[in-house]
Amino acid sequence: MSWLGAGIGAGIGMMFGGPIGAALGAWVGGSFGSGLKKLSEAGVTLNRDGAQTVFIVALFSMLAKMAKADGQVSKAEIQLIEDFISNNLRLNAEDRKQAIKIFQNAKDDNFSIYDYANQYRQLIRNQAMREMVYRLLFAVAFADGELHPAEEQILRRIPEALGLHESIFNAMFNEFGRGAPGASGTGGLQAHYDILECSPDVNDRELKLAYRRKAAEFHPDKIASKGLPEEFMRHAEDQMKSVTVAYDTIVAARKRQAAVERA
Repeated sequence: MSWLGAGIGAGIGMMFGGPIGAALGAWVGGSFGSGLKKLSEAGVTLNRDGAQTVFIVALFSMLAKMAKADGQVSKAEIQLIEDFISNNLRLNAEDRKQAIKIFQNAKDDNFSIYDYANQYRQLIRNQAMREMVYRLLFAVAFADGELHPAEEQILRRIPEALGLHESIFNAMFNEFGRGAPGASGTGGLQAHYDILECSPDVNDRELKLAYRRKAAEFHPDKIASKGLPEEFMRHAEDQMKSVTVAYDTIVAARKRQAAVERA
């Protein structure tokens, strides 16, 4: 299928300006930035095709910014993105060509990665899709086996722009980069609390509510209805497994602690 073409066919380029609108304009050889209303001002809701196209355009633009954060785009980063295109997105030949064009354009445009993240947050309300973008930024940052200070700065700062809880940095670091130079995560039970976006002070009922909330975000039907491509469901499934493991680990630890206190 042609995701990018379907999105343009839905007319989304005419709905808003900003960095994503400019990226769409650069891609099709025109400009959406002049005299156009932002989506939030126009009160327009993206359909599935539109959401998928915004996902691709914003994702590859932010990946370009992350890849260039340390001053150069490494072979390892390029290979990771190529593998992602082939194995996860399964873009057809034309969409693959256009996704690479979006990546190349964004490397040298005048917008920052935070500009893209802020607008993406406004356009895509589904938190799971925004977490997927953050997960891929983490993967690119660690593609060459180390975390550059400029990359770490982005990964620590961009959750706010994406509308994500600040604890997501530690949650992702413990998954991707434990032991890597240049950063430090938190291990043990705290890492599991970070995944559920709650603190060790919550009671059992609050813990279960936090688990249910995160689990609902990554339910396949909900994600598909919000525009996440079917081929990308594996990432949602991986996150769902992390959420379940986090909850089960915390519950088991609390039961052990309760048994010790009763003894």
